[in-house]
Amino acid sequence: MRSIFLLPLIALLLLTSNTSSLAQEPSDEVAKAFRAMFGQGPQETDVYRTDRLLVTATGSQKPVHLAPSVASVITAEDIKNMGATTLDEALETVPGLHVSPSNKNQLDSIYSIRGIHTSLNPEVLVLVNGLPVSYVYTDSRPFSFQLPVSMISRIEVVRGPGSALFGADAFAGTINVITKDRHEIDGTRAGVRYGSFDTSDLWLQHGQTYGGWNLALGLDYMKSHGDKDRVVNGDLQSVLDGMFRTNASQAPGPLLTGYERINGHAELAKGNWTLRTWGWLLEDDEMGDGVTNTLAPANSLSANQFFLDLTHATKALLPDTTLTTRLSYSQLNTKTDFQLLPPGALVPADSQGNLLMPSVAGFALFPDGIFGHPYVKDRQIGLEETLLYEGFDHHKWRVSLGHRNLGENTAETKNFGPGVLDASHITLSGNPAAPTVIDGRLTSVTGTPDIFMEDQTRRVFYGSLQDEWAFAKDWELTAGIRYDDYSDFGSTVNPRLALVWETLPELTTKLMYGRAFRPPAFLELYAKNNPSNLGNANLQPETIDTYEVAFNFQPTRKLRTGINAFTYQINDLIELVGGAVKTTQNHKDQSGHGFEVEVEWEALTSLRLNGNAAYQRSKDDATGEIVPDAPGLQWSASALWGFLPEWSLNSQYLWIGDRHRAMGDTRPDIADYGLLNLTLRRTNIAQHWDAALAVRNLFSENVREPTAYNPDLGRAVTPGDYPMEGRAIWAELSCHF
Repeated sequence: MRSIFLLPLIALLLLTSNTSSLAQEPSDEVAKAFRAMFGQGPQETDVYRTDRLLVTATGSQKPVHLAPSVASVITAEDIKNMGATTLDEALETVPGLHVSPSNKNQLDSIYSIRGIHTSLNPEVLVLVNGLPVSYVYTDSRPFSFQLPVSMISRIEVVRGPGSALFGADAFAGTINVITKDRHEIDGTRAGVRYGSFDTSDLWLQHGQTYGGWNLALGLDYMKSHGDKDRVVNGDLQSVLDGMFRTNASQAPGPLLTGYERINGHAELAKGNWTLRTWGWLLEDDEMGDGVTNTLAPANSLSANQFFLDLTHATKALLPDTTLTTRLSYSQLNTKTDFQLLPPGALVPADSQGNLLMPSVAGFALFPDGIFGHPYVKDRQIGLEETLLYEGFDHHKWRVSLGHRNLGENTAETKNFGPGVLDASHITLSGNPAAPTVIDGRLTSVTGTPDIFMEDQTRRVFYGSLQDEWAFAKDWELTAGIRYDDYSDFGSTVNPRLALVWETLPELTTKLMYGRAFRPPAFLELYAKNNPSNLGNANLQPETIDTYEVAFNFQPTRKLRTGINAFTYQINDLIELVGGAVKTTQNHKDQSGHGFEVEVEWEALTSLRLNGNAAYQRSKDDATGEIVPDAPGLQWSASALWGFLPEWSLNSQYLWIGDRHRAMGDTRPDIADYGLLNLTLRRTNIAQHWDAALAVRNLFSENVREPTAYNPDLGRAVTPGDYPMEGRAIWAELSCHF
């Protein structure tokens, strides 16, 4: 509790120790000077920050306060000040967005927005420079996806539906990461960071012009052994041990969260052409307690992904017209070494060799453990033409046509399930006291019906139309619609409508409606022979209709406030349902409402204060159950103090609370928590060097994130919620030439 009071105390001390005055409205003399120079008084660029421009709301740049959406922009300077090292850490400061670990892999992240919180979290679309970062197998981000911040120029977060512009998965929100170009890097930059849990981070960047070509390069290396004090007291194997009187579980034991990652970006631009490439490599991701919520020493995930993005934009074809052609390609290779259960596991199986099924044909003992090594090769090819026409007075038309081809190739070796334990290979023992013994030798089921999923393809054709109509002074209406046609489940139409009114020079009012959809992923449709989850070929797409009202009030350049309220209705939400083996279903319809508040105040020339709070209440329409695990209340506050020449101290407090259990889960509601982060920074040492020292979770609060409730077992497989990292310290040194 003491950490709750520290931030206001710091702010109070800083306020009383600095005599600088607050920024005032432009004086009469200033206004006269503006009129003499420009023929008019102070303009909105003199009041509103020019670094808060947004592309994600409409496809072209627009100030956040005028964008037809509820949005936040996090700049590179913001990231630097808060000391964030990954995209996830930066996103935690966005109102109404909470980052928590997945129950399928503690190095996967769930972006919980406005109470829309599912196990695989495909309802949030992540883009890098407008290009989707997705894994067609899960329809979400790739396993253990983490983006370092060194090459991030800004992050644009739109809360609410975006399918009218971006199509699938822009459901609860859209996160667009814009990377640094040659001008922002401007030379060569390098840095090193080292801290707790043997965590290291090195980066190198170069931005220069060669023969008229603007070149930007970035390379980042991250490695960590993970916090070994994150101990869980039980797992799925603990449950099986209790049922079959075995002693195989490795709980209590630490969640294994070590990893090694390399991330590289390159951009080459000249005239109308821009070529971007981006790739990342993941090695030895230890996956926490894995996909079965079981501690096992041999879990390991390796993956690599490569993106190619070529864009050509020209205004030469027709007057008042910009035509942009974009060709993109990505390939993701994922190799997962699952140890589904540890050595000594005794497991029931059905007549086909499937494990942990309701019908039991026999029992198998695995002295070496249960292994599955699935391999997925994911390919995505896209071509899009976008026409922007501004030839009509007060209108900006945007027309887009595109095609995407998505494909998955799979391979698998394993020592369980169909093709290994079915009657044609091994006869199971019906006596649990004398089971069939299965060693650790792996059998390939690639190219057979016994694989976890056969090869899949999906083709998508789409077209969208949008008009930004300034129909009266200080009024603008944005209307848009998009049509998507999928080769495997049909078509969908998603409209949007937004009215933006500059009510006063300092006040903007917005009224918005949007519809979005999410198609079933390949995993959700076609997964089989899997002891973790099974697919369902009869799934329908999820849909959401959202209504929002928002106000942005900025009386001076130094002070901005915002408040918005929302309500939404979701139909056919897809979720994994069932016991030890879950099946995907259109599980429920969900409705929700809430509000979000933001304040930014440059209180003194040396002190900037920020705060936001969010409330949401979402429920299952059929049962009235409050959506479990998602924060009902959350708030954050930060103070950035510039003291002495080139020194700054950023203090940031985050509070997460009001998280409920699933219906039937008798555990107390998930504990609220608050944590304090501090970042001390010194810039321009000998003109070329910067240094920083940071503390995360200063008071080592006992932060817990929810574990899943299993209704068939009548309990949570992992009983005590996931412990998060304790206090962590890191130091950083960087240079620029």
